[in-house]
Amino acid sequence: MKKILFLALSLSMAGFAAQAQTVAPANAQAKVAGPNIQFEESKYDFGSVAQGGIVEHTFKFKNTGTAPLVISNIGVSCGCTTPDWTRDPVMPGKTGSVTAKFNSAGKMGMQNKVLTIESNSAAGNAMVSLVGEVKDAAAMTTSAMSTDGKEKAKIGDAKMKAKKKS
Repeated sequence: MKKILFLALSLSMAGFAAQAQTVAPANAQAKVAGPNIQFEESKYDFGSVAQGGIVEHTFKFKNTGTAPLVISNIGVSCGCTTPDWTRDPVMPGKTGSVTAKFNSAGKMGMQNKVLTIESNSAAGNAMVSLVGEVKDAAAMTTSAMSTDGKEKAKIGDAKMKAKKKS
């Protein structure tokens, strides 16, 4: 009976020891077989913009896989957001970018514009987003005024000119 108990205990300990040896260190990054897209950031908060203003941001990514990465399409959550991206294959270890341009004309309040990146990545589609608030241009101009009526910044004038053009 003692031999069986000792044998079972020995096998259990050997199993735990084998599992402990196969765990990778926490800071090690495993290479994915095939292409893999990894963004530096998945969300960009643009803060506040006057209605009619345009926000543009570039999301940078790295191919952490073992094969060339190709972005085939980028879907957007609304026609107010225009994407542009690295069209050439991104080799393993190299970087590329996705640029999103958001036109706030006709928008008000909090915004969350999602871009879905379709590629040959082993992980499947990736998503990035632009978030922030669109405010009334007149309200933003008023808030840029000091108590004596002098303009604190020329932001309001530039945004009013943009509004008059449209």
